[in-house]
Amino acid sequence: MKNRKSLGQHWLKNRDILLDIADMASSPDADTVVEIGPGLGTLTSALFQFFDHVVAVELDDRLATNLPKSFPGKNLTVVNQDVLSLELSGLDLPERYVVAGNIPYYITSPIIQKFLHAEHRPQKIVLLMQKEVAERLAAGPGEYSILALSAQIYAEVTLGPVVKREFFTPPPKVDSQVVIFEPLAQALASEQTLSLIKLGFSAPRKKLLKNLAATTHLPKEQLAEAFADLGLSLDARPADLSITEWCKLEKSLQTS
Repeated sequence: MKNRKSLGQHWLKNRDILLDIADMASSPDADTVVEIGPGLGTLTSALFQFFDHVVAVELDDRLATNLPKSFPGKNLTVVNQDVLSLELSGLDLPERYVVAGNIPYYITSPIIQKFLHAEHRPQKIVLLMQKEVAERLAAGPGEYSILALSAQIYAEVTLGPVVKREFFTPPPKVDSQVVIFEPLAQALASEQTLSLIKLGFSAPRKKLLKNLAATTHLPKEQLAEAFADLGLSLDARPADLSITEWCKLEKSLQTS
């Protein structure tokens, strides 16, 4: 079946890699997995090696119609819908479930945020995505971005294996990589801190002090004093601060 470029369809067919991804998604406490974009069902087949029930969310009506034919007798639920508009409450999911999928780059961040902020969050999220985006999500001090911090505030983020472009049909222009998200019981920062982070990253390459002076309209002297009290360099850039440092900075600015 011909892929639709508008939907970012690139199908992974290497059985060993597919089984590795399904294994990484597996959990002894979850027998249901929500698969995003099952496509031709190659990952679906691997997921059935580890899960009793697969809920496949597929936007492409052709693929959604054909998918059940490949899995007779299997506990497969196909939802022909855009995952971003999907109401999780309507899926009747068990208390513990997992999310997995090979996702297009242009909706990577919205998908991650949707499940990390869901009222009924998954136990684990395992996604195959563009390698560059995967690396940004798992970045550390000096390389942080809003994408990384907004994920790491709510989940432990780890990188899985790299999947070369030649394993896909049709081959994409770049390699992919698996990312594993394990949602935290409690967020590491408040929404107020996340709002400050977004203000701080208004110009990512500029000094944080200058960005905050422009976006918060606080006096530069007050900001410099807060930086000094927290041991932050006046030359620090937004990418340099850890989640803990952002939290301390937000609290300091609120009380000063």
